[in-house]
Amino acid sequence: MKEKIEKALEKVRSALQQDGGDIELVGIENGVVKVRLKGACAGCPMSQMTMANFVEAELKKSVPEIKKVQAV
Repeated sequence: MKEKIEKALEKVRSALQQDGGDIELVGIENGVVKVRLKGACAGCPMSQMTMANFVEAELKKSVPEIKKVQAV
């Protein structure tokens, strides 16, 4: 599952990097993926929307076993 998530994060990462941000996988626990937004995304007021509407949606589409994506 971790490899699938890392592969999905690569797609997400390229989009975030275009805006000066990045994303890091922190861990996976009971179907909950924990990630850390970095760079410009870390302090962005839109980061919650990015997490819900983009990161979580992309990861769930690529890895249906994921229950939730959580920023830490």
